[in-house]
Amino acid sequence: MAVVSGAKATVTQSGKQSGLDYALVDLSKDVLPYFEFEPQYPLSSFGAVRGGPTALPLGVGDLVSVTIFESQSGGLFIPSDAGSRAGNFISIPSQTVDSSGNISIPYAGQIHVAGRTPIAAQHEIESRLANRAIEPQAIISLETSRSSEVSVLGDVHAPKKFSVSPNGDRVLDAIAQGGGLSEPAVETYVTLQRHGRKATVLFDTLVNNPSENIYLLPGDTVYVNRERRTYLAFGATGESNRFDFEEADLTFGEALAKAGGLNDNRADPSQVFLFRTESRDLLAKIGVDVSRFQGTQIPVVFRANLRDPSAFFVTQKFPMKDKDILYISNAASVELTKILDLVNSASSTYEKVK
Repeated sequence: MAVVSGAKATVTQSGKQSGLDYALVDLSKDVLPYFEFEPQYPLSSFGAVRGGPTALPLGVGDLVSVTIFESQSGGLFIPSDAGSRAGNFISIPSQTVDSSGNISIPYAGQIHVAGRTPIAAQHEIESRLANRAIEPQAIISLETSRSSEVSVLGDVHAPKKFSVSPNGDRVLDAIAQGGGLSEPAVETYVTLQRHGRKATVLFDTLVNNPSENIYLLPGDTVYVNRERRTYLAFGATGESNRFDFEEADLTFGEALAKAGGLNDNRADPSQVFLFRTESRDLLAKIGVDVSRFQGTQIPVVFRANLRDPSAFFVTQKFPMKDKDILYISNAASVELTKILDLVNSASSTYEKVK
């Protein structure tokens, strides 16, 4: 060929193979249980939602105001000549929780409030003032929350950081705060990052399974990203091309249909192949002699014999994975026809020459 003859240098294999070893596995009901769709409920591992939202603690940077009540005048904060003022209280100027997590209360000193609920901090203020004020009661009001913020990023219309509502915000609420998805939902994944951990789920799963739509906590990050999943189809298909999954759970049978099925004039239904890499451990479970291979990921070819009617049920349950390759072999009669066409063409040429 011109490509070979015109090359200045070549690197060839001694045989006809490319040198990459692979395993061949026939699709059947015996191997089907080992191949399932990816788990759909990872976000719930962060905690159940039945108990309602977690009480939001105070934190560094929050702006708070403190009001202290006494039961009567003549105490620490209310002078004797004040009479019976409405409420008998004093409001301390608003202050920001400092970098040490403290606020300052007259006659009570530094009160550590970061990481504590307002009620817990109120009790400590009352305890500190109990021997100096008359039946003191304290109320802490959160004016501006800066420590209970979460971020929503990625493929949303308006990425932003916002404060969690005391009523509780869930993952879908965060996506709504970000203006909703900017990419197709069927190919969109949602990742929640919390305290050094993360979990990812398809957006459709998040919508269809309420247990996945968990409450957010301060410091959480919600990352939304579209992961375009595709597969290739070659050989005697109705159409050879790259195809998008366009749905959350695409099966082998559905992928064949998207590629136009088997070409009636060319395809060999007994030789339908799916190419991918699988983990060494999984292939060992289905009986593959993995000692012949190196590495943790092994190339494998799954073969479906669609002359067997039961194979259609198997292919309709076998899940596709991103970057899979489908290949349908030509029937033997097609190869014979090609040879006969070649011989016929050569004979016609010879007759013309004569």
